Amino acid sequence: MPPSQKRARRYDLVRTRTAVQAQFAHVRAAVGTLTQDQLALPTRLGEWTVRELAAHLTMAVSNVCRNLELPEPPGEKPELTLLEWPFSTAGRAGRIADDAAALATDRPDLDALYAETADRFEAAVPGVAEDRLLPTRVGVMRLGDFLVTRTVELVVHTDDLNAAAGLDIPYDRQALAACTRLLTDALAEKAPGGSVEVRVPPFSVVQCVQGPKHTRGTPPNVVETDPLTWIRLATGRTQWSRALDEAKVSASGERADLSDLLPLLR
Repeated sequence: MPPSQKRARRYDLVRTRTAVQAQFAHVRAAVGTLTQDQLALPTRLGEWTVRELAAHLTMAVSNVCRNLELPEPPGEKPELTLLEWPFSTAGRAGRIADDAAALATDRPDLDALYAETADRFEAAVPGVAEDRLLPTRVGVMRLGDFLVTRTVELVVHTDDLNAAAGLDIPYDRQALAACTRLLTDALAEKAPGGSVEVRVPPFSVVQCVQGPKHTRGTPPNVVETDPLTWIRLATGRTQWSRALDEAKVSASGERADLSDLLPLLR
């Protein structure tokens, strides 16, 4: 993958931290209503049940605290940048599934687990500088960057939980925005160029794919979709052809076919 020539997008630490807390609170409220029958339902994540998915969602937040409790790695620069993170997740699914299953077994009281996770985050994260380095499982990252990845984990798995249990958990606007922007920026990182404009209103517009670059007016190759459809495409929850057939995506121009570039997260 060619190195990006663009300046990475910056995210406000306080807004991102607040978004993580808000989205986790939405999930916590919904999980507290689930019956035992609902917790036993299958999900679209392989063999995961709703209970295991709910347990995994706490891990997305508690990993911030766990990493903060470890000694800060030496050096002044991260090993992994925010735009590199989406491409670092492949190959970890098996270990993550094992950890989620173990947590769901060890901590059957989800209400207590969610309360503990929320309290731990509130005690550990506020006041820590965004440049604090964390030893994450995929490499050393800045706290500010790692928190943005947590919006992806929470938003994507909120969608999974809604689909599996028939819920209508809301999406915090800032969490949805950060997730959408990171995944569109990751597309531009994977396929740098200026021949295709990808629009995900109201949160993001990026140009990508090598070829003729437009300079004014409407570009010849345009892709437009809504945030949740984009997130599902970027994470493999839906297929490009299906989104087109269902009119969830509009694509005009001979280069406006992103099927070979998706999904971004595996």
